[in-house]
Amino acid sequence: MPHFNPLIAKLSPPPVPSVLAWAKAYDGTRGPLIDLSQAVPGYPPHPDMLKWLGEAAASPAFTGYGAIEGEQVLRRAYAAHVSSLYNATIRANNIHITSGCNQAFICTAMALARAGDTVLMTNPFYFNQETTLAMLGIDIELVPCDAHDGFLPDIEAIESALRPGIRALALVTPNNPTGSVYPPALLRRIYDLCRANRTWLILDETYRDFLAEGSGGPHDLLAVTGWQNSLVCLYSFSKSFCIPGHRLGAITAGSRVVAQIAKIMDNLQICAPRSAQAAVAKALPALDSWRAGNRAEIARRAEALKQVMGRLKGWKLQAIGAYFAYIRHPYQDISSEFVAEKLAKIAGIVCLPGDYFGEGQEGYLRFAFANADTPTIHQLEERLSSFNLPGI
Repeated sequence: MPHFNPLIAKLSPPPVPSVLAWAKAYDGTRGPLIDLSQAVPGYPPHPDMLKWLGEAAASPAFTGYGAIEGEQVLRRAYAAHVSSLYNATIRANNIHITSGCNQAFICTAMALARAGDTVLMTNPFYFNQETTLAMLGIDIELVPCDAHDGFLPDIEAIESALRPGIRALALVTPNNPTGSVYPPALLRRIYDLCRANRTWLILDETYRDFLAEGSGGPHDLLAVTGWQNSLVCLYSFSKSFCIPGHRLGAITAGSRVVAQIAKIMDNLQICAPRSAQAAVAKALPALDSWRAGNRAEIARRAEALKQVMGRLKGWKLQAIGAYFAYIRHPYQDISSEFVAEKLAKIAGIVCLPGDYFGEGQEGYLRFAFANADTPTIHQLEERLSSFNLPGI
């Protein structure tokens, strides 16, 4: 038998392909498959985005190696965007462009912690971040999020978990899997605790472009004096610009952190996709109104799901926001993995089980509702109301 790195071998297979495999057994009797598994934009990119991508891809200027930290034109454009959004002064040397937000996280984790160090996460957690830390040999401790509090992090639990030697706390807001949006005041309290403990706060804000209209800045942390020594913010261009296949993310951090991450990126990939960077640099200021329209569309889809779940007996919408809804299924003492498998095979609804997001999550399912348009979301009512587990 071959011998593999035990830190990798012990990990489960990637969750999304496993779930999509269940859908292959669906016979179509309930109508077209409703895929609520992976967070993918449920509408196409803007035509100008496609044009700029095509032009840049056809240009010899972007066929060679680029700057490890990212194209300067995108670093400047994104720094200006972040400065405006957070009412802070962010410069290009605070930005590192990566190939997607998962890569942004692994680079950040490697820069801030080593094998044997401890990083705090919430429970439930985003599974790719948990497996990233596990494969690096970084110890993980979990901070509970109570369903009765909308799955917001428990500030007292965080304060209790923070002790000397805790390298970082990783949070996702708007949250994956629950959709919960962490209020600015809560984030400030958490940040102050982390800073006092000399612990880095890693803030994954992949879904921040889908916060409610008029909600203001997501937080004020980037305006705090000295943030560069205790905060790293992560972002993805995939959802907002509908280009997940082009793999583009960003890190906002102090220039010394960016310098450390450049060492890692030089070994991981050298540079993120260059033509996509050139296109996004144009799109950031130009497609602002289009992105606002998409945010309104996602809000309509969220409202449709609220209406559907409000009329269903036994099913409970526990949390919702941005791209995700966290649903309590009605089958007590039955694992969500079993429920999700049967939903895919019998009802043609593909979603992720709560089991994949941490211990104690067996009663929940994650619906990536942004994938589906409003009429499709309304179809869930009939399918869920008539769904029964075999033998139950």
